[in-house]
Amino acid sequence: MVQPSRCIRELLEENPIKASAPCRIDSGGTWDIKALALPLEGVVPITVNLAINLRTSVTLLPYESGWVKVSSDNFDTQETYPFVNIPFNSRFGLFFAIVSFFKFHGVEIVIRSTSPVNAGLGGSSTAAVAAIKAFSVVKTLVDETIMFPSNTKESKNNPPFSKGGQGGFSHEEEIEKGDILHLAYHLEDAVSGGMCGLQDQGAAVFGGVNKWVWNYSREGRPFERESILDENGQKEISKRILVAYSGKRHLSAKINRLWIDKFIRGDTRSGWIEVNRIVNQFALNIEKEKWKKGAKELRDEVAIRREITPEAFTPIISRLIQESEGVGCGARFAGAGGGGTVWALGEIDDIQRLREIWSRILKGTKEGRILECAIDPIGVRQEGRDV
Repeated sequence: MVQPSRCIRELLEENPIKASAPCRIDSGGTWDIKALALPLEGVVPITVNLAINLRTSVTLLPYESGWVKVSSDNFDTQETYPFVNIPFNSRFGLFFAIVSFFKFHGVEIVIRSTSPVNAGLGGSSTAAVAAIKAFSVVKTLVDETIMFPSNTKESKNNPPFSKGGQGGFSHEEEIEKGDILHLAYHLEDAVSGGMCGLQDQGAAVFGGVNKWVWNYSREGRPFERESILDENGQKEISKRILVAYSGKRHLSAKINRLWIDKFIRGDTRSGWIEVNRIVNQFALNIEKEKWKKGAKELRDEVAIRREITPEAFTPIISRLIQESEGVGCGARFAGAGGGGTVWALGEIDDIQRLREIWSRILKGTKEGRILECAIDPIGVRQEGRDV
């Protein structure tokens, strides 16, 4: 039986819903894309990412019945469409896909971010995670089943990869974190034409510092997540990282497409395998809080990436990385590079020296700046209530 769409205008007039999630920096990104990870599962492909407290929030506000509006403080434009005709290929197509999945109308989705737009920090995926969390709260309030009733035969035989392996999105409580990750990834992968990885959504959902092993051949949950730093370790590494926006936006889809094409042809495959070996070692060093060795692994990863992903290195990114290496730190671009953000790891004194150097360099750019941040331990959450 097809469930009808539902107007949530009245509910939101009484109770606007807000959720937020953190962005991320990373090592070993791109390995989370299925085209790389699935054929080479034998090398145990991994990504290490660090959720940072540059959070993106999504607020659901009442709007005209039968319509959906999406706006963002990072863009000058907004989009409004009748629910029956919302596009999935527009600037906000991912968010229209999310509201279509939940079958709600009479809603305005307001996106606000504390990180720069197109900065390589996983911002769109982070916003999608926050939106799904917010809509799951609405689903709870209207007491409807998200996908299958939890006691149906279909639900029991076809569980999504939810926490603890329990099947079905239950109307009895909000979607669990594993289910948010599942839904956010597959919706974004669908509207992007299969070019989406899992790491951005993973950091946004769980927060913290994580090692992710990608195993898409496994039925159900296509990853293993290991939290490699406890609360104290997260505080320590926060003192030893530096994050900077280069002042230039990046377009990850175009760069990722180029990298995947080269990988599929076999041109860069051996380099990617070497990167994966280095990132595995990086994960071990971070877990043991061996910061200098971790910085060395970042330098080693970047050395390989200069050969296999030269498109990631703009002049300003190359200079920021070079200066970091000159003071004994390691640094790499976040996400797919080609603009966006650079982040560094090193001992506290070295990071302080690097901060002064990067600040001087970034003064010469139009929008470049140091992004003040620390590790975010929480992940996605509803705002306005206890975590």
